[in-house]
Amino acid sequence: MNNIDFSVAMSVYKNDNAEFFLRAIESITDEQTVKPAEIVLVVDGQVGDDLGAAISDCEKKYAYMKVIRLAQNGGLGNALRIAVENCSYELIARMDSDDVAVSDRFEQQLCYFSDGSECDIVGGDITEFIDSEDNVVGKRSVPTTHEEITEYMKSRCAFNHPTVMFKKSVVLAVGGYIDWFWNEDYYLWIRMQLGGAKFANTGSVLVNMRSGTDMYARRGGKKYFDSEKKLQKFMLDNKMISKATYFKNVLKRWIVQCCLPNKLRGWVFRKFARQKISK
Repeated sequence: MNNIDFSVAMSVYKNDNAEFFLRAIESITDEQTVKPAEIVLVVDGQVGDDLGAAISDCEKKYAYMKVIRLAQNGGLGNALRIAVENCSYELIARMDSDDVAVSDRFEQQLCYFSDGSECDIVGGDITEFIDSEDNVVGKRSVPTTHEEITEYMKSRCAFNHPTVMFKKSVVLAVGGYIDWFWNEDYYLWIRMQLGGAKFANTGSVLVNMRSGTDMYARRGGKKYFDSEKKLQKFMLDNKMISKATYFKNVLKRWIVQCCLPNKLRGWVFRKFARQKISK
């Protein structure tokens, strides 16, 4: 595995926490059994002094970190598009700026690209924690085989975005990341599927995701619903789903995202979209 060079694509913006960012970087560098050859970090617009200082410190500490600073915030899709385009290696791992990767995350994923399986993207499961990394409150498991993943994609996103590693050439061939409110990743995977990409998930936890009380509030509202409805229409137009599936998916999203108050929406997500973690 140490013979395979790969990049990590990340982005940060003004609302990111400097301490969380440093912890994320530590988890993908010092703590990994296989380390990246390059980290491409896009700073999406102006950031505060603390975060700016943390970025500068990492830039000095890790010679293989490439920092691209944008004058104005352009959104996650735009930032990731720039990150991917500036990665030097064919294999690119995604990482969010406030999550924590498990120590053998990259080693696990690289196995899929070196065993002749012809995978184009490999993700994994996530756990979610609040405040302390030990305070795990939920888990999202995703299907593992190509066939299971493509079937699952008809109703929900089949990858946990912060866990994926993919081939740069395959991503660029379908247009790369394109801005799509809260759904840049799902839109990309759909286009990759239409382009014939081969999918896999490891079936193991690759990232411990930082969560919070406002997490489910952000997954509601008309703007979020409109984004998801438009994505379902894209799938329908490209014959990935039937009209019956389209209407069923849209109805479910309308109820959860537009009709439910935040607390009840949170309960629905924890009950039906996450596995409960026994204490």
